Amino acid sequence: MNRRNFLQLTATGTSGLLLLPNFLTAQNLMFGDEINSDNILVFIQLNGGNDGLNTFIPFGNPLYYENRPKIAVSKDKIINAIKGMGFHPALKDFASISQEGNLSIIQNVGYPNPNRSHFRSQEIWQTASDSNQFLDYGWLGRFLDIQCKDEDLPSLNIDSIDNLALKTQSANNITIKDFNKIVRYNTEESELKLSDNPQLDFVRKLQYASNDGMDLINKALQKSQKFNENYATNPLSKNLEWIAKLIKGELSSKIYYTSLNGFDTHNNQIQTHQKQLTILNDAVFSFYNDMKINNLLNRVTMVVFSEFGRRVKENGTGTDHGTAGPMIIIGGNNKGKIIGKNPDLSKLDNGDLIFENDFRSVYATLLKEKFNFNPKLINIKNTIIEGVF
Repeated sequence: MNRRNFLQLTATGTSGLLLLPNFLTAQNLMFGDEINSDNILVFIQLNGGNDGLNTFIPFGNPLYYENRPKIAVSKDKIINAIKGMGFHPALKDFASISQEGNLSIIQNVGYPNPNRSHFRSQEIWQTASDSNQFLDYGWLGRFLDIQCKDEDLPSLNIDSIDNLALKTQSANNITIKDFNKIVRYNTEESELKLSDNPQLDFVRKLQYASNDGMDLINKALQKSQKFNENYATNPLSKNLEWIAKLIKGELSSKIYYTSLNGFDTHNNQIQTHQKQLTILNDAVFSFYNDMKINNLLNRVTMVVFSEFGRRVKENGTGTDHGTAGPMIIIGGNNKGKIIGKNPDLSKLDNGDLIFENDFRSVYATLLKEKFNFNPKLINIKNTIIEGVF
């Protein structure tokens, strides 16, 4: 067994702490474009199906209150009202970012023949496939395989599991659950236990020692020690703080990915959604301020999305799986616009919103505008959305 295959196998048993070494790249020979190396994308995936109608709220439409007599957000609590739409009160800082002109919302994002299974819909979003198509590699992974030339660590996922969106054929990527272990390993290598299993502990230490990506991460973290911005106290905020440290430490990664669970609000939605949106608001605003203070906001684009929205009509105390919802873009010199029509609550498909903007059009826009990359090279043939950047 060669070393490459060994590392592929051991990565499976280490929660993705180490993936493939020796990043292999390919130039875009067909078009001759070079990647814009200054721009960075940070994806925040809201797992469970975020209720977009109670996130960016169509309060100006009476049908919103007719369909949601118990869980609708009252008009007097909605903030930053714009053309019959407004933010949930938990997103007060999203409203501030919007007022500063650094937040765009793309309304009614979805795809044809939507799937209401969490697992399958996440897979569709992460591979940019059709609803009846199954792909082995992620949409970002396919991009990284083609375009990121001579990059040792082009992407980084901060989560407990690997993310299919970043799955590649040859490009190196890494998933990290606990950055504190990396920091401790760097300072206490001989004493640190990474696992209670001696054999597994040996494998994990071998991986830490043999992966160039870990060395690059450690160097970036050391370089960013001079920065000390304040962050909210919650798990998503901590993940974004680590991402900010790596960006400020000049890690070469172009793509960062993390997630927040807890949006499957079949019941007790008022309290649960308030809690989760508060976590999201506080974490994103901390990261936003960090990027702004350090003059990085124009380079860094945050993308907030979920695998589907919720049904228009409440089920009593919550909502069931639906289809379309908003995508939120923050930073990256976006134009601060609301793109698309307000949700049409009078024209539904079996009780669900009809999508207006295909999520793959958003992906195509990000790749073209941020990296000067032709999305057709990874089989995303959707039209670019004008007016986002």
